[in-house]
Amino acid sequence: MRIFSLQSLGTVDGPGVRYVVFMQGCPLRCPYCHNPESWDADGGYETDLASLTDKILRCKEYIKNGGVTFSGGEPLLQAKELKKAIELLKKNNIHTAIDTSGCIISKDSFEALKACDLVLLDIKMPDDEMYRKYINIPLSVPLETLDYLEKINKPVWIRYVNVPSINDSEECINKLENLLKPYTCIEKLEILPFKKLCIEKYKKLNIPFPFENIEAL
Repeated sequence: MRIFSLQSLGTVDGPGVRYVVFMQGCPLRCPYCHNPESWDADGGYETDLASLTDKILRCKEYIKNGGVTFSGGEPLLQAKELKKAIELLKKNNIHTAIDTSGCIISKDSFEALKACDLVLLDIKMPDDEMYRKYINIPLSVPLETLDYLEKINKPVWIRYVNVPSINDSEECINKLENLLKPYTCIEKLEILPFKKLCIEKYKKLNIPFPFENIEAL
């Protein structure tokens, strides 16, 4: 498994206190991405599942009311390894969550989603036009993932980054609500404020930050 960071006591990536595994590689280039260092699939570093599981189990007492969240990057790029990691953790009675953009549509990715306890699904824009403009994929892609999660009745938390002047209007929020209304698997909608704490990462990588001139919330 290829990762770029580990956070032993996370509190914003699912229920309770969580061990967060940030996995390497992402095909998207979201204009407000906080982890541009995660994009390159060959970046980060390799870790074996036994070593990773051992590190997590050492923190088990602290995360007993939370669990482990696999974030990224896009964790479903490494769906087979991800599924194995989840199965190992479940044998140790540890709650597992996947934080995903829902952009990887494959048998392996769906099997990984089925294996976990909770999916944190990032819906980035409220309609297809905005998805194509800002995310460069059609809205139908993450919705295909959401349709699958609905089919298997997997608990889902939707995460939506609220970007001033981009997707924060009343019209956008109404579109989002109408988009999600049919899905009974959704337990929670998290509206996350746009932040620019990542801007130094972009400068270090010599990558322009597309939303640099938008005021953070």
